[in-house]
Amino acid sequence: MRKTKPAKRRPATKRTALKKAAKRPISPTTVEQYIAAANAAARPALKQIRAAILSVVPAESVEIISYQIPAFRHKKVLVWYAAFNEHCSLFPTAAVVGQFKDELRGYSTSKGTVHFPLSKPMPVTLIRKMVQARLARTA
Repeated sequence: MRKTKPAKRRPATKRTALKKAAKRPISPTTVEQYIAAANAAARPALKQIRAAILSVVPAESVEIISYQIPAFRHKKVLVWYAAFNEHCSLFPTAAVVGQFKDELRGYSTSKGTVHFPLSKPMPVTLIRKMVQARLARTA
């Protein structure tokens, strides 16, 4: 069997590199940028979730962008939250979702995620309780 030579690649020009970069979405580097970039219907819900989390986490907690979504870190990441077209999600870990399975019956859940529809009011009290439970697990 005869070996074939690999095809020669043309070096990328500056123009093609700029075209590729323009097609990529810009990732937010701050929570404020993330919220500003979210769809208008999700912004109030994101602000409510953020305020609920802020009311519970220790003062030394830091807001970060992790996996391109907002998160709160205190020694390690406590919770993440994000906006989508029809819902906002809270990612408090699978253990916390399992702990609150009865209270989460009316919401769509997966292993470590809870989906809160934008068409319903945000359950701020439930979010606070879930974040407190996550804090207790990390202590």
